[in-house]
Amino acid sequence: MALKIEALIDTDALRHNLGRVRALAPRSRVLAVVKADAYGHGVRTVLPALTQADALAVAHIDEALEIRRWSAQPLVVLEGFLDTEEWRSCLEQTLTPVLHQPEQLGIIERHPPPPGFSVWIKLDTGMHRLGFDPAELQGVLARLRAAQPALDFVLMTHFSRAEDTAHASTPEQIARFDAATGPLTLPASLANSAGITFWPQSRREWVRPGLMLYGVSPPGSELDLQPVMTLRSRVIAVRRVTAGEGVGYGGRWRAPRDTVVATVSAGYADGYPAQVPDGTPVLVRGKVAYVAGRPSMDMIGVDLGPQTDVEPGDEAILWGPSLPVQDIARAAGFLPYQLLTGVSKRVTRSSRPDRAA
Repeated sequence: MALKIEALIDTDALRHNLGRVRALAPRSRVLAVVKADAYGHGVRTVLPALTQADALAVAHIDEALEIRRWSAQPLVVLEGFLDTEEWRSCLEQTLTPVLHQPEQLGIIERHPPPPGFSVWIKLDTGMHRLGFDPAELQGVLARLRAAQPALDFVLMTHFSRAEDTAHASTPEQIARFDAATGPLTLPASLANSAGITFWPQSRREWVRPGLMLYGVSPPGSELDLQPVMTLRSRVIAVRRVTAGEGVGYGGRWRAPRDTVVATVSAGYADGYPAQVPDGTPVLVRGKVAYVAGRPSMDMIGVDLGPQTDVEPGDEAILWGPSLPVQDIARAAGFLPYQLLTGVSKRVTRSSRPDRAA
């Protein structure tokens, strides 16, 4: 391996995590969320591991069109379409848009889809971000059926705080959704990763796993998920530091004793957060070491302790199966989403089916 940072993507782990979703929601179809370049994992890398998902989901039309170059799987566009040109792309590429505002209905009325075309309708049950008011649902359905009587529908909503099992928000959202959709016999999708995990009553005809597919369990849960990404680099220098000497910009970290500090080729330009404090763990040559000094654009200092056999070229793991990304995110005051999606394009993504490291 060259002396550069690399994201190893374990496609076997991704298949395992998809299987865990199936086990939690055995009667549901799975909409695997691959937006933001598969949460930073590289969508082209992960697609072969998700062929058993019932459909894929992205945020934007552009993401969907990119995936269409490699996959014919059903594709749901979570933000729907913005204008007539994007609606035509949905029709031409058989993309399933999420409808959430009246302007989209007008475009469909002017340019009706063919029979059997699929759309998802989003209801705002409390997130207050996207979606029709539940009281508008019957009118929305009437307009769509007038434009094309043979449309396929899925009804959906999005939870605002499904991770908080002590709060009444999620049961209230489920109740609002059911009150609006109860008379209908249309398939529904309520559960994201936290919904799948904590709220069994939200596991309807479709579930929408996102972060859990990539091996990050919602806080407070143990789901036997396997981390998909290992972010690793190499030691590029090793030097002895005398007690009291500072390391890195501003000398934030000062050696508490004579010690050895390794410089690892990774920094905030790669997506490793500059905000991690001194003492954040890094695995160097398989042993725990600790960040020493403020991470810079391309390098971090790591305290190896007074005695070490680490040499330039040795492997440094920044997060992975033995060092959960959520631990690093917690140390930096970030969400795991931010770290995974923040891995920059200069970081090589490589598929790792052998589970090495």
